[in-house]
Amino acid sequence: MTAPNTTGDLGQMTDKTAYFDAMYGHAADPYALRTRWYEQRKRAVLMAALPHPRYGRAFEPGCGAAELTVELAARCDHVLASDFSDGAVTAARQRTESLDNVRVDKHVLPRDWPTGEAPFDLIVLSEVGYFLDALAMTEVARRCAASLSADGVLVACDWRPDFKERALSTEAVHAALADLGLAQCVRHDEDDFLLRVWSRDSRSVAQLEGIR
Repeated sequence: MTAPNTTGDLGQMTDKTAYFDAMYGHAADPYALRTRWYEQRKRAVLMAALPHPRYGRAFEPGCGAAELTVELAARCDHVLASDFSDGAVTAARQRTESLDNVRVDKHVLPRDWPTGEAPFDLIVLSEVGYFLDALAMTEVARRCAASLSADGVLVACDWRPDFKERALSTEAVHAALADLGLAQCVRHDEDDFLLRVWSRDSRSVAQLEGIR
């Protein structure tokens, strides 16, 4: 999301609950995720970076207004999306109510990580980690590793410039995930955002397709 108006509305930040709920109370898409070209393009870059054409089970914490959730649903058999804000959960459920393969729950990370529903073939942390402190982010990273399937894929996509609500730098968020030792498939750097994709399978897309 474009800062300071960002929707990675998740994590151990209960003091911000009223703030986010108020924003979602005024609009189902308070950050214009559906109409802003920056957001549309960023989602397209993220979706194109996924190394597999389809996934079984996906987990997307911090789903906000669920625009990315809708796109993930087109390539996944089942998507579990979540947010810590009641307002965001309501907006996400309304946005995905016609999608039978999507469920939206309320989760506060890392406390409510859905360990019982693992393994996941795809975990997407988009605009989420920088709202967590370092200790919580380390625990989220650990739970990502414990929840990925044998050939699972982990994605992180985060806004880079600073903003008031940030608790952790984007670089620190991605470093915590990189420390898991998964193979990096994609690193996409822009002034606005950083996208990284890791997988348990170190083969490139061309190798997976038997091209090389």
